[in-house]
Amino acid sequence: MMGPKQEAQAALFYEFSLEDHIPQDHLLRAIDRFVDLSTIRAHLTDFYSHTGRPSIDPELMIRMLLVGYCFGSRSERRLCEEVHLNLAYRWFCKLDLSDPIPDHSTFSKNRHGRFRDCDLFRHLFESVVAQCIAEGVVGGETFATDASIIQADANKQYSAPKADWETAQIDPAVVPRAVREYLETLDDAAFGAASQVTPKFTSFSDPASQWTGALKGPAFFAYSTNYLIDTDHAIILDVEATRAIRPAEVGATQTMLTRTRDRFDLFPDRLAADTAYGSGNMLGWLVDQDIEPHVPVIDKSDRKDGTFTNLEFRYDPATDEYTCPGGKPLKKYWRKMRTARTGVSKDGIKRYYASKTHSSTCALKERCTPNKDARVVSRHVHEAARDKAREIAKTDAYAAASRRRKKVEMLFAHLKKIMRLDRLRLRGPNGAKDAFLLAATAQNLRKLAKLRPMGPATT
Repeated sequence: MMGPKQEAQAALFYEFSLEDHIPQDHLLRAIDRFVDLSTIRAHLTDFYSHTGRPSIDPELMIRMLLVGYCFGSRSERRLCEEVHLNLAYRWFCKLDLSDPIPDHSTFSKNRHGRFRDCDLFRHLFESVVAQCIAEGVVGGETFATDASIIQADANKQYSAPKADWETAQIDPAVVPRAVREYLETLDDAAFGAASQVTPKFTSFSDPASQWTGALKGPAFFAYSTNYLIDTDHAIILDVEATRAIRPAEVGATQTMLTRTRDRFDLFPDRLAADTAYGSGNMLGWLVDQDIEPHVPVIDKSDRKDGTFTNLEFRYDPATDEYTCPGGKPLKKYWRKMRTARTGVSKDGIKRYYASKTHSSTCALKERCTPNKDARVVSRHVHEAARDKAREIAKTDAYAAASRRRKKVEMLFAHLKKIMRLDRLRLRGPNGAKDAFLLAATAQNLRKLAKLRPMGPATT
């Protein structure tokens, strides 16, 4: 016999507890232990009016955003729908079954307003980092850094060559928010001032994004997210948004190391990074900060024609001269200068020249400089730091740091594949900063939940 048709009926009385319907091993239960938003209200007090109707609880919005980033829900409109339907999401957001869900537009209004004015997402990120330190999962001895390119919300069809952009003729009052932010970052070391090289194209919708073909495929507009991590448990200690170019990424590392020291009193003994960070200036800065550079040196002195490399010339710091394999000196100047000169070029290079007389009669000329009258050896002003990095590269500690450095790349893979942040939905430098900070916060919370699992449920 076919059973009766099931029809929903409104109950007059019912008893329902969200707490009873959320599995004890649910990820949000583990994360909730480390979400401390007690300082949020105090941080935002000056940015709310003391009159008028009560606004949406900022803690609720932050919890909803954390849910979205933890589970890869990139659309805030979709996020509101999922929080409305998902019991676990409601429980994490401290919502009852009958509580209304904020409209998706509320997030945009607050993000572009009070949240950004008080740098709330930076405050939230640093509070989670402080919890990681308190939980003892940050060693503080070996850090690693790297950058990853994230596609911007822009396309080539709505762009123009940089030469067509006259920033002096742009009226900030009539242009979109992303363009105003672009104008504000023209002198920022992470954006406009990072390089004097003119990009091939500039986007009308997001001009601060960089036109790049770094991924060896079709070029696109992008930003770079820069991570500084502790290699013990891959905790993200700092994150910085920049243009997708090397000078900006290298500069971001210095910014993050300094900020981590100032904020948490953490300064590593060593830093692991790839070859992109092996310039003389970067290595010199690390050595000056008493940080061992576990970084491959950018070295263009190798020769493929069998002639002597620069490393085969001995440098004497006392005389500031080189000695060639044939025992002859190389000097910056062979005549006495009336005024003292440093001999350092604009790119930080000192050049040492062999005597043409010595070179012409030298038996090793064919192995030294067969095509020129005299050999020239270049030396960076931070060559001592480069030499130190070369010596470190021969140690077992360097090999271990190189292996642990891969944890940064794993975080980027997780960011793009699991959290689905392979393309930005927010425009402008501030939009990129907000997205990267929230994503890094969610990754640290997930890591804490894994490293500090919940005990057995109590009855």
